[in-house]
Formats: sequence, C-alpha cells, structure tokens
Amino acid sequence: MSQIGPDSGPQPSWRKPAGMFGILVLILVWIVAVASFSAEIGSLPVLVQLVIYVVLGIIWIMPLKPLLRWMELGRWK
Repeated sequence: MSQIGPDSGPQPSWRKPAGMFGILVLILVWIVAVASFSAEIGSLPVLVQLVIYVVLGIIWIMPLKPLLRWMELGRWK
C-alpha cells in the first residue's frame, strides 16, 4: 500500500484562499457601489429599474473569469 505523506502530491497554493478573499471583496465593493445609487435608481420607472438591476447583477461576474483562471493556473491570460 502506498502511504500518503506530506511530500506526496501537489502542495496547496496560496492563490486559492487569496482569490476567494478577492471575490468576497469584489462582491462587497459592488454591493456598496450599487446600493449608493439605489435612491436614484428607485426614482426611475419600474421596468427601467428591472433592466438596470439585471445588468448590474450580471456585470459583476465579468472580473471573475480572469480571477478564477489566476487562482487555478497562476496566470491572468
């Protein structure tokens, strides 16, 4: 039987915890930014609000692809 010890297999990377922390910071910053405009957005017609919030709900995902790639591979591109 093979034994699994501290020298077997790849070592865990610091990039994954750092990336997870970065994702949480990104979400927090995005929430604060969107919430700071909630009064202005709330004064618009409901259908316009719907479009704005759907777009804003999708846009925050765009920086995740390079961040997730960096977490996994160690490079941005």
